[in-house]
Amino acid sequence: MAASPKPTVIGLYGISGSGKSFLLEYLRQKLDPAEFILFEGSDKIASLIPGGLEAFHKLDAQDKSNLRGHAIDAISKESHDSGRTAIVTGHLMFWKEQDASGQLVYTSNDLATFTHIIYLNMPAGLISQRRLNDEQKGRSLMSQDHLRRWQETEVSLLRNLCRENHILFYSMANADTLQPRIMDIILHFQQLNTVESNITRVQAKLDEILTLPKHNDLETVIVMDGDKTLAADDTGVLFWEALARAQPSSVTGSPLHELFSSRLGYSEAAFQQATLLYEEVADDEQFETVCDTVAASIVMHPQITSLLRLAAEHRHIGALVVTCGLGHVWRKVLERYELSGAVHVIGGGRIKDGFVVTAAAKAAIVSQLRNAHLYGADQAIVIVGDKQTRSRSMDEALSKAMDDGNFRPQQVLLPSQSAPRLDESRLPLVCLDDRLFIESVMCHRRSVQILHATDRPAAQLLTAPTRDASISGPALRKAHGLVGQYLAVEFVTQLIGLQEYTIPHVQGHQTTGHRLRNEEQTSVVALMRGGEAMAFGVNMVFPQAMFIHASSPSDLKRHHIDQQRTIILVDSVVNSGKSLMQFIEHVHGLQANVRIVVVAGVVQADVVVETHPLADLMRRYGASLVALRLSKNKFVGTKGTDTGNRLFNTIHLA
Repeated sequence: MAASPKPTVIGLYGISGSGKSFLLEYLRQKLDPAEFILFEGSDKIASLIPGGLEAFHKLDAQDKSNLRGHAIDAISKESHDSGRTAIVTGHLMFWKEQDASGQLVYTSNDLATFTHIIYLNMPAGLISQRRLNDEQKGRSLMSQDHLRRWQETEVSLLRNLCRENHILFYSMANADTLQPRIMDIILHFQQLNTVESNITRVQAKLDEILTLPKHNDLETVIVMDGDKTLAADDTGVLFWEALARAQPSSVTGSPLHELFSSRLGYSEAAFQQATLLYEEVADDEQFETVCDTVAASIVMHPQITSLLRLAAEHRHIGALVVTCGLGHVWRKVLERYELSGAVHVIGGGRIKDGFVVTAAAKAAIVSQLRNAHLYGADQAIVIVGDKQTRSRSMDEALSKAMDDGNFRPQQVLLPSQSAPRLDESRLPLVCLDDRLFIESVMCHRRSVQILHATDRPAAQLLTAPTRDASISGPALRKAHGLVGQYLAVEFVTQLIGLQEYTIPHVQGHQTTGHRLRNEEQTSVVALMRGGEAMAFGVNMVFPQAMFIHASSPSDLKRHHIDQQRTIILVDSVVNSGKSLMQFIEHVHGLQANVRIVVVAGVVQADVVVETHPLADLMRRYGASLVALRLSKNKFVGTKGTDTGNRLFNTIHLA
């Protein structure tokens, strides 16, 4: 049975005199009691012991800690049982001025219960005045220096504790906007913020973009990261540097490195916490100003700018920046480059964005584009920057992804003098201004090209010996070779085209001959063992092509594909298409820009309908198919009727 979700319990912290109790009463008046339940922490403790707080203060330290733990556990249970969000005032420590350090009063139960903590980091002068004016609680006199030291210690400790225990932390320092701001933060914390709900909001944003009228003809979307991709810069680092220059007294550097190096890592909680950091240090007006400063300093890579401008000229091409960085900065950068009308941005950084962009969110966007909206989005490009500034952990992560799955990216060096990642055999180089690459991105995504001779007399003649049970061995291999030659001459040339070359004429002069376009950069792959004889026939027609035997996709190595323009996969029969799909995936993974043509004798008609996975895969990768005939007969040969056994006289071994 699945565990019930953890209730939302928000801690309201701050040193004595920061205004927790006053703020709690304000929230009681403003928040809906059907949705929120509010507690003064000390009152809850008092309710659990006969004699109340007076009796509590007489307990030893361990008993006090136990009772505090019972109190927060009871609050958590009440929040869970009622389905309401709990708000609790609490203390991290008490610190008398004469003591060298404070007395910690938080418990492990607190850290296990709180989902969020709001810290009232009010000016020390204001707190000092409040303590003087508070006759009811009779607070001791403390210097502003001590109050400030107490606050700074609590904030530092709480930030670390929250990150270690997956609690979101927000520090509120502006007394003038405290009440409306705290309402906004609490209502934000009340919202369901799971990995799934965040992805749902990100996908809704994508749908909003894709349903714009200008995207009605969309076939392909270029999806790019922002930071260290569109430009060499990291918008987060630049933001905090700009803010430190503008507010040197309150900001000393970027807290992001420390955040993402904590136990939170690059989790969704970490990105939610990063958003709260931006909210802490800048209101909307300040945030806008700093984003303007950052955006003005960013210089996009010229190759990427050119690619995006070219994409903007085509109605069937869309461009999307999906960034874990500051989406608002990238919108401003694209506006400066006059690309904002053509390139949309999905990125967070502020609560009002409604989501954070994580690795999981990026994957969901690409998956949604591929499965729900488009047939494209299938080329992976890694932008490789200067070795001194790029991520050092990326090499290991890339290598692992390539080893674990069928992830076969290419790399682009920006700037061009950058050192490549890994080695070029594993991570091939590609240039964004390369003609073939641009054509592969900008071309229209047509239906799968399928050419076959099912109803032609030639097919009837060529099919007869292949179906004759009395023919096997060399004679059958010869018949299959003739089928391969026919399909190569009649259909493969039609798909790929011809090119002219000079030949000596029998009359003694030079004349023009024709051969397959880029024949010397073509590989004919025999899918063993049934495809070998037909592949030899194809190779007879295209003698300059490389010939490769492949029993499984792994037999095809990168050196078989590199520098090639066309890969011709040859098999005698295609039934379910499962093994063929594995070959196509593998070839595309090795070289995304290579053209794939499938040549087969008999193909089950079902596998070439648009809804079949093979047809869908071929469409996405731009593959084509040539067949002698399409068959509605779903008979699959075994033993004596298996094509491979008949071709090589191994029926008796079946």
